[in-house]
Parts: sequence; structure tokens; C-alpha cells
Amino acid sequence: MSTSTIDSRSGFCSTTKIFHSLRPPVHLPPANIPLSATQYTFALLTKTPSFSPDNTIAFIDYSSGTHLLYSDFLGQVESLAISLRTQFLLEKGDVAFVLSPTSLQIPILYLALLSIGVIVSPANPTSTLSELSRQISLTKPVIAFATSATANKLPSLRHETILLDSSRFFSMLTTQKLDQVELPAVVVQQNDTAVILYSSGTTGQVKGVEMTHRTFIAFLAAQHSMIQAESIKKKAPHEVGLFTVPLFHIYGFYVSIRAVAMGETAILMGRFDFEGMLKAVETHQVTYMPASPPLVVAFAKLALVEKYNLSSLLMVECGGAPLGKEVSCKFVSRFPHIQIVQLQGDEGSVRNLVVLLRRPHSQDLVVPVHCFFVSVVICCNEPHGYGLTEAAGVATMLGPDETKKFGSVGRLSQNIEAKIIDPITCEALPPGKKGELLLRGPTIMKGYVGDDEATANTLNSDGWLKTGDLCYIDSDGFLYVVDRLKELIKYKGYQVPPAELEHLLQSHSEIVDVAVIPLSRFLYENALFMQLCFRYPDEDAGQIPMAFVVAPYKKIRRVAFINSIPKSPAGKILRKQLIDCVLATPSARI
Repeated sequence: MSTSTIDSRSGFCSTTKIFHSLRPPVHLPPANIPLSATQYTFALLTKTPSFSPDNTIAFIDYSSGTHLLYSDFLGQVESLAISLRTQFLLEKGDVAFVLSPTSLQIPILYLALLSIGVIVSPANPTSTLSELSRQISLTKPVIAFATSATANKLPSLRHETILLDSSRFFSMLTTQKLDQVELPAVVVQQNDTAVILYSSGTTGQVKGVEMTHRTFIAFLAAQHSMIQAESIKKKAPHEVGLFTVPLFHIYGFYVSIRAVAMGETAILMGRFDFEGMLKAVETHQVTYMPASPPLVVAFAKLALVEKYNLSSLLMVECGGAPLGKEVSCKFVSRFPHIQIVQLQGDEGSVRNLVVLLRRPHSQDLVVPVHCFFVSVVICCNEPHGYGLTEAAGVATMLGPDETKKFGSVGRLSQNIEAKIIDPITCEALPPGKKGELLLRGPTIMKGYVGDDEATANTLNSDGWLKTGDLCYIDSDGFLYVVDRLKELIKYKGYQVPPAELEHLLQSHSEIVDVAVIPLSRFLYENALFMQLCFRYPDEDAGQIPMAFVVAPYKKIRRVAFINSIPKSPAGKILRKQLIDCVLATPSARI
């Protein structure tokens, strides 16, 4: 296609109605060349400037203080890969189920399995038996890796369950060398399935998301390109990452592999402890850390952080769920030297809204209705990004000029194409129009394992992935995520994005956490009646209730106080669980 039909500002092609990335394309290895994600990771590692495997620490276990040099790490990956082939006769295409909390053994296991073409399928160790049964039925693993605390949740497989905290497993890390055994080479094609990660999908129940080796290669190539570009501009310190995110999640999986590819030092924190995290930043001179939105909220609001020296911390990568503007501004105001990189991704007639708030620290403190006020919003510069389990690294923000586009998750990443379509007519829309975001590129999933119908409903024959996100792209090519299409609340014919109201409410210092959900038709009549009892603002105090800064159809009708808001490990609000909380919790009616 001629580039003359592509607008140089927005990347929009008026002929095809496709948005193209405005960033220089990243060179990828030819797709027909055999190459595993592990091979590519180690190839990038050797290109890292000043990399010394005997002097650079790869991983540190926070709880024990144990550290692993890159020379030992690389040797253990090789030894484990050989042991798995010789002792269990694992072959390319076999599936390995991993049920374990974060530990030093997990990155070794991931890369060893990927190197021999075995498909990695990590799951949440807190999953219930029914959830695990569903996942195992989808992936059909032949071997499992667990710990002594999680192994009892797993059924018998073709091969046994290997305990990662056993002496047998540790012996597999050190006893084999490639030059000591005769094994035929494993030929891994880039389009072979590498990982099956679990997601609720863009719709419906839990699904197994198939990602290929090329998916990881494309992701790592883009990351390496950006880091190289930044290192040319300025000399950066040796990167030390603190990983509090679970490694079974797409976010934790990717950042742990990326850390190896870039020759960074990663501190693994299996059991989260907020003060322990602060100590780790100070002790190990952490330069960046992935975090969930609740953790960023704690950084912004808790006084405990002032006890520790966080001057080494330069970046916080916030992913899993949207982060509000007000929280971001409070964070930046408190830590001006730290950049926040925001990484994104009831049926029938809904008639009302309810907001659930986590109580402040004092259980006796009752926040009155007239306390819900919105402060004046100030601007702050915050880099962003966007991705989801089915599509990694879709959009990013680079440089100070781009970060001025507050509210955007950035421009399309290298090699990514997008469409914005009308959810009803499926018509492709131009810049500035809201619709469902569709994506196409090398980091898009292969499909949902064992679910052809769900794959066909989400990924069409032309390779376009339906994200289920309501978005728009402006005239400068910046992507904005409004909300999930399935989470939009319909009230009297209007669409209300719950995330918008949540971000607004979080701007108040007395609100620790908040979630907005729809009320049923039954509760609507009571709530509508109680709307007449709304308290007016204290104008002398200069306070304006939230109901006066949003459109009438967006007003909160009912409030319930709860001790905590249920969220996924990635920080996403579990809205379905909140419906039960509403019915069981006394509420204040506005």
C-alpha cells in the first residue's frame, strides 16, 4: 500500500480505514527460520552492553536473600532442559502445567521448557479445584510442576508432578551439561505454541490463550528496540527490577522473560509485603518495578513510604487495570523523580449505579454522604501503555512530548495495526470516533485452545482481534481506552463507563478504594426514591459533591461501605462478586 494514503499525524488510512503505527518498524527474524523464545532471549542477552555473566546477578529471592548469577542461571536452564528430556522423555508439543507461587525456580523452568518446545501453562496457585479442572481439561498437560503446598490440588497425569521445592528438582538444575549427553536437537518453529495463559477472554468464562514463540520474539524485539533507543540518548544505570506481580499472570510472565533478555537484575517477591517492598527498593537500589493499581494507590496515599529512601526508583509500570488521573497526579506530586508507565487492558436492562468504598484504616470512622467531594484536578505527565492477555505490548508512550497526552495509553507499538469499529454496525470509524478496538500484528494470540467457537468470535480470518474495549484514536495517533464494552452501564439509554466515576471518586483523600457497579431493577425503585434525600454541598467550604461535576445520568444513587474490594491478582475489580456484596451490605442512599 502506498504510504501517501496514510495520514502522517494519525496513522489512519482513509482507503482501508486502518490505523498504522507511527513508529519505525522493528526488524523480526524471518518467520520460517526455526527459533525458540529461549534462543531469542539469550541472543538478545549476549548483545547487552557490558554484560558479564560471572558478575551480573540475574535473580534475587527477596524472602531468603538468595541470589543467582547469570552464569549459574544459564547453566541451570540448560541442565534442567536436558534432565526433562532424558528423565521424562518430554517432547515438543507436550504441555507442562505449572502451579506455584513466585520463586527463583520459575524463570528457570519457563525458559527450560520453552527451549525444548514444551508448552508452558502456568496457573494461579490459589485457584479452586473446579477452576483447575477446567484449565487442565483445556490444555491436557502430560506433566505438572508444583510445590509441596499446591501439589495436592492436581490430578494424576501421564508423568508425575515434580515438586519445585524438592531436592530432586534442585539436582536436575546442576547435573547435566549438553556436551556430556547425546541428544538430537529440538527444532522449534516460531509459529509453534509456546505458552497457554488463562484469561476470561474478551467475553465469557476462563479460556486458554495460546501464544506462539514468535509472539514473544516480536514483544522482546520491540522492547529491545525501545531500550536501545533510550540508552543512546542517555547513559542509564544497571536496571534492577522488583517483581511483586505473580509470574503466572501474562504481565509477570512477560516482564520476567524481558528482564533476562535485557540482562537486568530481578528481585522476586513471592509473598507481598508493602513495607518489605519499600525495604527492598532501598536495600537493592531498585530502579523500576511492575505494580498493580492498588499498589500505586498505596504509594500515593500512605505515610509509611516516607520512612524509606526511594531515590533509586525511576519507573513504576502499572498494569492489569486502569489507573485514575487523580491517583497518578498524587503519585507524581509525591515522587516527581519517578515515572508511572500505565500498561492497559448484569445482562439486560440496568437501571442504576452503586459505589462501593473500602473503609479508611479506622473501622470506626464513618464517612458521611456529604464527604464525597472532588478536588480540583491538576495535570501531570505519565507515560502509558496498553495490552491484554490476547495481545501484548499494543501501545506505548515514549518521550516527554508524548506523555503530555494525559489519559491516552500511547501510540500504537511497532508492527501493530488497529481499527475502531461501531459495535452495532461494524463500520470502521475515523479518528476521534469511539468504538470497539480491533488489533492485528505479530503479538496477537494464536487462539483459544480447545475452543474454536470462542476463537472465531474473537479472532477473524483476516487476523483481527476483537478486544472488547471501547476506545478511540485521536488525530495525532494516540489511543484512548474508555472502558470495557461489557462493563458499560446502561442508564435510561445512556452509557456510563464505571472506570470514569471510580477515577473521580479516588481523587478524594478519605476514599481508600472504590468500585462502581450497576444495581438491579428491583433495587432501582428504592434508590430512585432515596435520590430525593440528596445532601447539597457546603458551598462555604468550597466543596462540590461528585454528583455536581458529572452529568445527571452518571450520578451515584446508592453507597455501600465494605472492608475490601475483591480484585484479581492483576488489580482488576471483580464486579460480579460485588453484586453479592451489595445485597448483603447496608448502604447509604443518596
